[in-house]
Formats: sequence, C-alpha cells, structure tokens
Amino acid sequence: MGAALRSNLRVAIDTGGTFTDSVWVERGRLRTLKVFSTPDDPSRAIAEALQKFGAGPGLTLLHGTTVGTNALLQRKGARVALVTTAGFEDVIEIGRQARPRLYDFFFDRVPPLVLRELRFGVRERVGAEGQVLEHPAPAELARLRDQVSCAQPEAIAISLLFSFANSANETKVAAALNELGKPLSVSHKILPEFREYERTSTVVVNAYLQPLMQSYMENLATSVAHVARRSATETSSSAKRGGGSKSRVFVMQSSGGITALASASREPVRTVLSGPAGGLVGAHATAARSGFTKILTFDMGGTSTDVAAVQGAVQTGSQTEIAGLPVGVPMLEIHTVGAGGGSLARFDAGGLLRVGPESAGADPGPICYGRGALPTVTDANLLLGRLRPNRFLGGGFTLDLERARRITSEWLKKQGSRLSIEQFSAGVVRVVNGNMERALRVVSIERGYDPRDFALVAFGGAGGLHACELAEALAIPTVIVPAHPGALSAIGILESDVVKDFSRTVLWRAGSSLPRADIEKEFHNLEAAALREFRAEEWRGQLHHKRSLDLRYCGQGYELNVPIVKSGGKDVFARFHHEHQRRFGYHHAGRDIEIVTLRLRAVIHTPRPKLLAPGEPRQSTSRVAPLERVPVVFETRAVPTPVYDRSGLPRNLILKGPAVITEYSATTIVPQQKAFHLDSVGNLIIEVRKGAAFPRKS
Repeated sequence: MGAALRSNLRVAIDTGGTFTDSVWVERGRLRTLKVFSTPDDPSRAIAEALQKFGAGPGLTLLHGTTVGTNALLQRKGARVALVTTAGFEDVIEIGRQARPRLYDFFFDRVPPLVLRELRFGVRERVGAEGQVLEHPAPAELARLRDQVSCAQPEAIAISLLFSFANSANETKVAAALNELGKPLSVSHKILPEFREYERTSTVVVNAYLQPLMQSYMENLATSVAHVARRSATETSSSAKRGGGSKSRVFVMQSSGGITALASASREPVRTVLSGPAGGLVGAHATAARSGFTKILTFDMGGTSTDVAAVQGAVQTGSQTEIAGLPVGVPMLEIHTVGAGGGSLARFDAGGLLRVGPESAGADPGPICYGRGALPTVTDANLLLGRLRPNRFLGGGFTLDLERARRITSEWLKKQGSRLSIEQFSAGVVRVVNGNMERALRVVSIERGYDPRDFALVAFGGAGGLHACELAEALAIPTVIVPAHPGALSAIGILESDVVKDFSRTVLWRAGSSLPRADIEKEFHNLEAAALREFRAEEWRGQLHHKRSLDLRYCGQGYELNVPIVKSGGKDVFARFHHEHQRRFGYHHAGRDIEIVTLRLRAVIHTPRPKLLAPGEPRQSTSRVAPLERVPVVFETRAVPTPVYDRSGLPRNLILKGPAVITEYSATTIVPQQKAFHLDSVGNLIIEVRKGAAFPRKS
C-alpha cells in the first residue's frame, strides 16, 4: 500500500476546488497530504487520500465539503415543490425591494430555485401573536397532497407565514405531505424566525440540496468503510486487532462546528460554507498561539478567496447570501470572491485585463499542471519566479515552466497583445490583488474596523504568495503565515467542537430593562430542545450553552446580535449601544430597544490534539544558508532572491527579504526589506510596516 495501517485514526479532510487536503496527528505531530480534487465525485479524492496514508478500522473522518456550495453555484440541485400560505406563493420571487446594482438598468436578478408551477398555497392563517385563526381543512390537505404528487418533485419545502409564532398548521401540512415519501424541509424546524422571504429562501435551499447531499453522504460513508475494511484485510494482523471497529463520519458546518452525518444530510443548508468555516476556525486558533487575537483572515485557494475579520472570538452572522440567495441559518461571517490560483486571465472587449471569477479548477487546471491551455494566477506566479517548479508539494509534483511560458506566449499573440510575458504576469498579479484587496475592505473598513489594528493571517495554497502586497496596500502591520498553511482549513476542522444552533423570534419591546423571566423561560425551552437533539444523536460530553439576543431600536428594520455575558443580561443594553456606535457611527441611549430573536449555541468541546511544533527545532544561530538564489520579479524588475525551506529556518532568527519560503503545502513571498522570523510555535511572522506595534493580547 505504500503506507502503514493506521487504525482508530482521527482525520480531517477538506475538499477544495483544486486540491483535497487531509490532516491527522501521528505521534504528536501533525501530518498533511494533498491530492488533486475530483469535482465530478469528491468522494473519489477522499478515498484516494485515505488509501495513501493507510487509514484502517475505527477511522473517524471529519469532513469539510463543497458539494452543497457547488450545487447552488451550478444550479444542479433537486426539483423542489414549495408549499406556503395561500396568496404568498410568489414571496420567493418577489423578495425585497433592495437593488443589488442601483444604476444598472440591465441587471438580471437571480431566478428563484422553485419554478412557478411548483409553488402551492394552502388555506390557513396564524396571527402575528401566534393564535391559530384558520386550520387547514382535511379536504384542503388532500387537495394539496394530490397537487404536489402530480408535480413529481424530488423534495418539498414548507414555509407558512407565521409558523415561527405557532407551528401547529405547518405540522399538519408536513404530516399530510409526509405520505408522499419525499424529503421534507419544514421552516419551524430549520429556521423558526420572522422575515418570510429569508426564511422561505433558506428552507428552499435546504430542500434543493437535500437529495443530493443525502446521496453523497451515504456514498461517502460507504466509501470510508470500504477503504478501512480493505486496508485491514491487506494487513491481516491489524484486521484481527481492529477489523470490528466501525468507521464514523462527521461534517463541518458553516457555523464553525461539526455535526453528525445524519444531521448534515437532514439540514444541508448548514454546510454550504463548510470548508471556509474550517479555515477561519484554524486561523483564529493558530494566531492565538502566537498572541494575536485581532486578525483578518485571508484564505486563497485554487478557485476562490475567503476573507473574514476576527476580534477576540469568531462570530457568526444570521443573514448571508450564497449564490445570490438569502440564507438565514447561523454562519461564520466570511466574504468570498472568485479569485484563486486557478483564476483565468482574459482581456475584455475594451482590451482591459481581467482575472476571474472563472477558474481552471482541478480539471484542466493551470497550464503548468500539464493539461490547462489558458493562463491563470498560478502560471503568472510561476513565470515571475515566485513559485519554484521543482519544490511544489515538497517536490512531489513538478510544475512545467516551459509549457507555461510557451502556451502563454502563444495565447498573448492570439489576443493581439504586445505585452511581454513578464509584463502580462505582473499585470495578472496586480489585478487579482486588487480584487482581493476590495474583499478585505468589505470585512474591515466597511464594518467599522481599522486594518492597521489587525494582523493578516494568510493561508491556503496561494495565500502566502500575495499576503505581503495586500498588507502593504491596507497598511496592515503584520502578516502571519501559519504552520501548514495550505491545509489550515482541514486543521480547523480537526480542532472544531460539536455545535448546534437554535433560535426563536419573539419581537418583545423591552423598554429600559430586560424581561428576564420571559427570556429565561424561552431559553429553557431552547436548551431542552438542544438536549433532546444531542441525546438523539448519542453525543457524549458536557453540554455548554452560549446565549445571545438580536436587538434593535424600536422602528429599525435590522438588528445586531449581542451575547449575554453576565448573569441576567445586565450589560446587554450597554453592549448593544456600544456595538451600534462602532458599526454605524451613532447610538440612541434613551430610545426603547426591541428584542427580536433569542439565539442559543449548544456546544460539546472535543479534545484538542496536543501538537508538537512543526519541524525539528534548530539550535540558535545568526545565519541560515538558502537552498538557492533565483531571479524573482518584484513590481517591475527581477531581483536575485534566496530560497529557503521553511523546515530549515531556526526559531526566532530575524531575516530580511526578499525571500521565497517553500514548504509542502504552500509558498510564501517576502518582499525586499521586510523582516520575518519563525516564532516559538512555528508560525511565520512578517513585519510589513517597520516599527509598527504588533496587535497582540493586551
């Protein structure tokens, strides 16, 4: 097999657009493996990775998946029937009045996932206070069941108007349609909150993904079990020892915690940012080990870049758009742009250079991978000398520099461009940097944060190639490149807790004080629901609760989430005023506050692997010899640049750029005169702004 059999192993695997990353702990050290993704069936790459490092019986797989995300982006989900209150069948299409592009007369809205002929109304009515005004009659339910059956949907979404206030009517409708044997997505179970458009959209997305995700999860579980059994069979002694151990699969959620396979299959809408959530969790954990708690995360992979802001703790948001569709379940606040190593370069009709969002992906990939025929960001970095062709993936895969040079030159001639290869490649890097800089501004400046107060944590296979230039553009003083940057999303998944989120909209006018008795009663009900779900899935361990409130000034249309830190919530209003001031630049200390939604996060902490720092600590020295010196283009000219192997850098030895730092999962570029060093935990710290104070713990 080429690898020793590893039984009772805990491994995290994150499937990306170009590579599938695996991490596991062996004898206290973190091991990583990257294989090319298989977009047509991601489980094939996972099975290949498990076979390569010899996963045996008793395997525990923690999985970050892009299956749901890709299905939404490519519109390859299920045929969904939507059932709602009669007269509100078109809510999913009417949406809100907000125009994404105010002055674009030719802008086309994202079409709904449910066709008009698949939307059905049922005569029922629940008042805003929760009183049932009209029950659905048996004849009405029979008519509805026949109509839905004739439409032959693959999944059914049910979202009645005031089901968040009283779910009785919605429960009756679900019971009637359950006889059809199709997967049901019911709004009061998935998102018991107000705003019928966002709630309906969320439930529809869940139904749209449910058949696909159920099939994928079942196939994945079968593949994992098959790999483990086959590995044990090929090693007979191990088969006798551990062949009876059952393999288990858990899934990363968009909220930053893992959940059971059955739960992810039932509510796939909670997994649409599965992989990026792992990266944010991993970035926060690794930066904290170096003493940084205020960070901007920059995850640049093969097809996209994910950015986020963290100030002390990772925060979730309750309103997100995925592929132009509102999703209301809790998700980490991550902003994504179509800019990655595989992003394609092109000239538009006016002759301007554009990069992305189209990507070469894993197949055919960049030109230098051997199959692609169009220039990408990865090809540009290679042609500028930033990537070393013989040190990619630790030397396990050689980049074809000559092929990239030849095909790019031919492509430029076909485009009628007079740019040299170096000028074109430098332009590609500048354009993609501009796209990613705008994304970082969205999560920092546009949300009231000053980038100068943060460190930039760069990871993903391509993050280290662009991080210093982005930090310079935004006046960010420090760049952190974590250990194993190309696999940090998988590392974050490995370190994640078991998490479930619960919510309930109440719409209480609080005045000057909290209605503590009412709040305590509702949270008690949510905690009881959490306990039932954790017991049903047979989780073990102590259950921890985190309470928070969505608050707004009376008359406002949108709210802010405020955690309840002190007993009884005595500081909640003060924290709300402070957050409103920071976010919007003003607050009204004397104005009545409305409690909109109660939120509960239930957590079971998982044991953190005790990791030894990567690489062997080297004796203190005042110098280190580079592997080689090569010409690298910085801005407009080639500069002789030393190339270092990251594992050979001594700890706490301060060096100065320019430098190329290579390792198995990524490459980092340090511009001229920028100081850098490996700290005591193995993170690479780059001082972008000389003399700037590091934003460490106070």
